[in-house]
Amino acid sequence: MKKLIPFLLLSCFVILFSLSPCWAERAYVTDTFEITLRTGPSTENKIVAMLSSGQALEVVERRGDWSLVRLPDGSKEGWAVQRFLIDRLPWSLQAASLREENAGLKTKLAQIESAFAELQQQRGELAAELRKTSRTLEETKSTYETLKQGAEGFLKLQRVHELNEAALKAARAELEALRNEQEQLRSSQMNRWFATGALVLLCGLLLGVMVGRQQKARKSFYS
Repeated sequence: MKKLIPFLLLSCFVILFSLSPCWAERAYVTDTFEITLRTGPSTENKIVAMLSSGQALEVVERRGDWSLVRLPDGSKEGWAVQRFLIDRLPWSLQAASLREENAGLKTKLAQIESAFAELQQQRGELAAELRKTSRTLEETKSTYETLKQGAEGFLKLQRVHELNEAALKAARAELEALRNEQEQLRSSQMNRWFATGALVLLCGLLLGVMVGRQQKARKSFYS
């Protein structure tokens, strides 16, 4: 068992070492100039490509002053001088990225300024609408108070009118009763006058009859 442990450790080390090329590091060609990509780690090896400044690469292996690199798309692979490789984004790419970011920020700033101006305009319109609404509300309150006072006066006048109508109705009823009573009195008085006239007429007739009889009796007596 003790002899097996070193063997397993050695096996793991070998496996890890064999897999190390898969763990490629990201590197870039230096900022200043183009570099050569060769078939081997020396200047005597054949040049397979020229790498421009800022070219992104994947570092597969390092050997002394040389590094085995691969293009990100895997189309080419070769050896490049290590000192011409950098692990940061080249200044030209950083500047382009910053210019692009700056342009995006300017665009966003313009959009923000436009939105702010639109919001300011909307704020002014809302403030004007609020002032108009406040004036309308004050006018409505004033109109309401006027109508309220007018309504109170109208209710008072209506109450007085109702009382006057009730009094007028009572006066009319009393006047009608007086008229009826007056008619009854007039009719009774006329009846009395008629009865009195008839009685006087009857008395006159009786008196005339009596006087006529006396005169006839006197004539008879003297004749």
